[in-house]
Amino acid sequence: MTPRQRALLRWWERQARDLPWRRTRDPWAVLVSEVMLQQTQVARVVPRYEAFLERFPDPAACAAAPLAEVLGLWAGLGYNRRARDLHRAAASVVEAHGGRFPAELGALLSLPGVGPYTARAVLAFAFEHDVGVVDTNVGRVLARWEGRRLRPSEVQRLADAAVPSGAGWRWNQALFDLGAGPCARRAPKCGNCPVARWCAWRGEGDDPADGSAGVAGGQSRFEGSDRQGRGRLVDALRAAGRVPAGGLAGAAGWPDDPARAARVAAGLVADGLAAWDADRALVWPDAAR
Repeated sequence: MTPRQRALLRWWERQARDLPWRRTRDPWAVLVSEVMLQQTQVARVVPRYEAFLERFPDPAACAAAPLAEVLGLWAGLGYNRRARDLHRAAASVVEAHGGRFPAELGALLSLPGVGPYTARAVLAFAFEHDVGVVDTNVGRVLARWEGRRLRPSEVQRLADAAVPSGAGWRWNQALFDLGAGPCARRAPKCGNCPVARWCAWRGEGDDPADGSAGVAGGQSRFEGSDRQGRGRLVDALRAAGRVPAGGLAGAAGWPDDPARAARVAAGLVADGLAAWDADRALVWPDAAR
């Protein structure tokens, strides 16, 4: 183990955040946490993660439930397509793998909605494989360590190479906490960083993480966006189970723009998050069958 690896792991053992998904190696629970945490703050996820697993403790329970129930428990997390994909992934685990999660990268990538990041997170955090898990925090840390913007072909290779043998679980958690703490996007505290001596940047000059591969840019404005209208329509379905055609504009928050509301509702239907009933009212997909 290198001095940098030892220093980061020692720091993490003293500073580690106590998060519920770190107390399990159940691949289903790990997958649920990773999907919920995409573009959503930890504080919002914790209570919903626990409630979700109480209702759906395994893939079979989730797969057997109607999508409307899964989406109902997703309230407050946003990006409802993630719930749809999680429901589909649960069904795939049950149907293709007998309810047991595969522990191979290719098989995990075949699950609906599971991309390279999520597949590697399951490998590292459920099966404790020595693979690098690159989220936006880790991508930022790697670029700063290297002191330059990274190309897409480099990020995963550097992340994998940095993992100490036999310590994949701890190492990736430590990198997450480093990126969420001393190596944060804004106002990094390089003086508090346990591995600053091995960092090529150390807060001097332009930040190499800006525009680097693996580092997400800013999100588009939510207020007044189609995303906001989509969320309002899904919330209306959660409340009533049905939105009449004449009520779409009001439910979406655009009472003077029914064409926009209809377009956004059609997008929900195309994404499998809603359906039209015989009266052209918006309903849950299960209710239209």
